[in-house]
Amino acid sequence: MRSRNFKQVDVFTATPYRGNPLAVVLDGSDLDDAAMQRFAQWTNLSETTFLLPPTAPSADYRVRIFTPGGELPFAGHPTIGSCHAWLQAGGKPKVDGLVVQECGAGLVPLRRNGDRLAFAAPPLKRSAPSPALLAKVAGALGLKAQQIVAAQVLDNGPVWFGLLVDDADAVLQLTPDHRMLKELGVKAGIAGVPAAIDTSPLIGRSNREARAFGNRKPPEYDDGAKIDLEVRAFAEPIGVQEDPVTGSLNASLAEWLIADGHMPERYLAAQGQCLGRAGRVYIERDAEGKIWVGGDAVTCIDGKVAL
Repeated sequence: MRSRNFKQVDVFTATPYRGNPLAVVLDGSDLDDAAMQRFAQWTNLSETTFLLPPTAPSADYRVRIFTPGGELPFAGHPTIGSCHAWLQAGGKPKVDGLVVQECGAGLVPLRRNGDRLAFAAPPLKRSAPSPALLAKVAGALGLKAQQIVAAQVLDNGPVWFGLLVDDADAVLQLTPDHRMLKELGVKAGIAGVPAAIDTSPLIGRSNREARAFGNRKPPEYDDGAKIDLEVRAFAEPIGVQEDPVTGSLNASLAEWLIADGHMPERYLAAQGQCLGRAGRVYIERDAEGKIWVGGDAVTCIDGKVAL
């Protein structure tokens, strides 16, 4: 073992302890797969990353991403969090304003807008699930067929069973059967659009209060943002019952929901409310049709780790 630089960062939030934590080992050189996996199990976070020298000429760094249950080819909050840690530790991108990450899914570009980072969503493969599997997943989630607006199997590295339901409140009220989801081998990503808020004088004092009332957020989590989509992610097959804020899922949801006309080309997703978090994911489709998934990150722990 030797001493290695280490950071623990909170991702998809500008306020510490309101997003999704990520452990980042800034030098993963000479660590084998078993050592990386063992450390990821020990941190017990949804993901732990290890930064390495790139092998692709255009990449700025390479990252390996581990959950407590195994390695991922790509994940969103580790992408933003690892890039934040790399830049904060003095990393200099080859191209000004653009960082290129190398990971198991290939090369992922990230752009900077002030302190906020956004990654280009990886290519998405998607398909309609079989009616039999859809019924089983809905049953595991406690959803009725009439609540489901659309469903897709989404694959941008990680595979998610995506469901769009008819109301954000239904998303927030879910109490899944995690054992059943594990038996099905399904990671489920559920999204719902908040009901339209009546801001007439009969209801609201101000737009901000009306939004807080309509979204039913505790006051401490109301940052005044207009939330366009509520998201939850259940991933018991990889050892994570519920993920606080999930970049890969939000990326694949955006590709699907924008393409099929369910969401506009620019929107703000919220995730983590049921875990006491206030994750914010900024989605934008640019003029070339590329989806960018953005979020803030903040360092909470900075030091050394023996590995």
